[in-house]
Amino acid sequence: MQAAVVHAFGQPLIVDERPLPDPGPGQVLVRIEASGLCHTDIHAAHGDWPVRPTPPFVPGHEGVGIVEAVGPDVTERRVGERVALPWLGHACGACRYCIDGRETLCEQQQNTGYSIDGAFAQFAVADAEYAVPVPAGVDPWDAAPLTCAGVTTYKALKVAHVVPAETVAVFGVGGLGHLAVQYARVFGADVIGVDVEPEKLRLARDLGADHTVDASSGDAAAQVQELGGADVAVVLAASAAVFEQAFASLKRGGRLVCVALPADGTMSVPIFDTVLKGISIIGSIVGTRQDLAEVFALHAAGRTRVVSVRRPLADVNDAMADVLAGRVPARIVFELPAVEREAVVLGPDERVGR
Repeated sequence: MQAAVVHAFGQPLIVDERPLPDPGPGQVLVRIEASGLCHTDIHAAHGDWPVRPTPPFVPGHEGVGIVEAVGPDVTERRVGERVALPWLGHACGACRYCIDGRETLCEQQQNTGYSIDGAFAQFAVADAEYAVPVPAGVDPWDAAPLTCAGVTTYKALKVAHVVPAETVAVFGVGGLGHLAVQYARVFGADVIGVDVEPEKLRLARDLGADHTVDASSGDAAAQVQELGGADVAVVLAASAAVFEQAFASLKRGGRLVCVALPADGTMSVPIFDTVLKGISIIGSIVGTRQDLAEVFALHAAGRTRVVSVRRPLADVNDAMADVLAGRVPARIVFELPAVEREAVVLGPDERVGR
């Protein structure tokens, strides 16, 4: 099978031929149909974060495809089912976080496309319990971005406890932000889209933002304050300076939701303002399997629209460069090379769980 592989940090990915993987106990083999490109994949390929993946590895945690085979003891999934492979590839299931519904905080978790090979490949092996079913009414090309960009922003709005008629400022209207605008509307909020690109500000308005702020034209925080300030500011731009702008845009009692993970990951917070204005700072890391099921249900009900462009997997390095340069209106989704069906050999009966 073909896969885009990181062999060394900061070096171009190489599309290699790799052996078809075998699903082990509790695992499924998934033929990938569509795989979204997340900024996290770029951080992984560059080794930007303190905990690095180990090369060689295959990025990609917005994979959607069809279950081709199941390993021993799999009862949750079946051959022919469409599933999504999210960032949370495995959790222990026994710690306090897994038990109380915060499985994305599990300290034993494994992450798709980071600590385990991901979906920038024709096939991927996944933990059957963490491969999330995709409803029949959701197209795989939409399901791929929803698997991370969607569930991440949806969860950010949930943990902010947004209530109707509050104002939500979305800092960074791109692959994640264009969905955050829509989820804020679903929650009943007035929405301010903040970005530096005119095209992305137009997209925010098209998707229902009540106001937009061009951060390239002046102090973004001051412009948001002129609109009345934000009850919630969700930061999706990978720049530490934007976090400080978002903090300064808040009303009294406001909530800053930190989502993006810039490589230079430090922000300065004024303690005086935080205390006297009753500001809350919330970290939000992706979403649970239940959150993703809710995201898919909202999309199947016609409540969200995914904006994406398709690119062949062979263009993976150019696609990453385009994301870093801000040349992508929302999300890039990779098309995987067609699979020669006669070349896919599933092997012994246990490969299909018999």
